[in-house]
Amino acid sequence: MTLEELWKLFPIFLTEHQETWKEWYLEEEKLLKKVLTKNERISHIGSTAIPSIWAKPIIDILVEIPRESDMMYYMDLIVNSGYICMSQTEKGLSFNKGYTENGFAERVFHLHLRYAGDNDELYFRDYLNEHPQIAKEYETLKLELWKRHEHDRDAYTDAKTGFIRKWTKEARAIYGKRY
Repeated sequence: MTLEELWKLFPIFLTEHQETWKEWYLEEEKLLKKVLTKNERISHIGSTAIPSIWAKPIIDILVEIPRESDMMYYMDLIVNSGYICMSQTEKGLSFNKGYTENGFAERVFHLHLRYAGDNDELYFRDYLNEHPQIAKEYETLKLELWKRHEHDRDAYTDAKTGFIRKWTKEARAIYGKRY
């Protein structure tokens, strides 16, 4: 399948916050803790972790592992738990679960595997949860970008980057070494 065909099958769509997202995260976290016994932290990140805004119904999970760990060891454990490795960089690995040949399953997850301390998403999440007006600005931005980039996930993500960096920097300045 080409990238364009994938984006057609898995378009961007946003919905009002669903209470079930927290439950789905907690169930998945429980499974991951059984499988990934040597982790520093497992966290619910992304817009589904911000109850006041619309989001893609995809649960983002950040798994932080000890710096001295072999990331490929974790990759095997995660893949054997039903995830598909979607990308690898020197920073970490990304996995998906809930993508089928017919489109999205009922529950969809993105798992981000990183070394401990590489966790800007935690600062951004907390900042938006503690600053509802900024969260609403983020929601407005996402809603504006949704239809424009419905079938281009990379463009959608890139268009949000400046906003995310700005408020993550602010959060780090306020929170210091929270994580």
